Amino acid sequence: MLGKKKQPPIKSLIAQGTRIEGNVLFSDGLRIDGDVVGDIRASDEQPSILVISELASVSGQIHADHVIINGYVKGPVLAFNLLELQPKARIEGDVSYRALEMHQGATISGQLKPMVGVDAEDKPTLKLAANNS
Repeated sequence: MLGKKKQPPIKSLIAQGTRIEGNVLFSDGLRIDGDVVGDIRASDEQPSILVISELASVSGQIHADHVIINGYVKGPVLAFNLLELQPKARIEGDVSYRALEMHQGATISGQLKPMVGVDAEDKPTLKLAANNS
């Protein structure tokens, strides 16, 4: 099951105050606190995780296994396993995912496209994000 797989380590950081114009290819994990104008794609060789913090802004396509967004994304998002939208996530574009966790406050201006063709045994449990304050 998805929850039992070990997460890849986050080995790269695009820090706050940094702006990258161009496509980004990464392996393992990447955290973005700055701005990226271009596509962000994880290597197909191994599992990947992409974290877009509330400080971050991305204009371009996103492709990774596990995507966590709490910032701004303008462009399509493709999460091959899990897409987590935290409370300050704002997406302008279509999102495709195998499993979705969306917290209260997150917004999507686009279509939600669940991936089809996933075996029932392999389907992860969908999580309900509740405000437990």
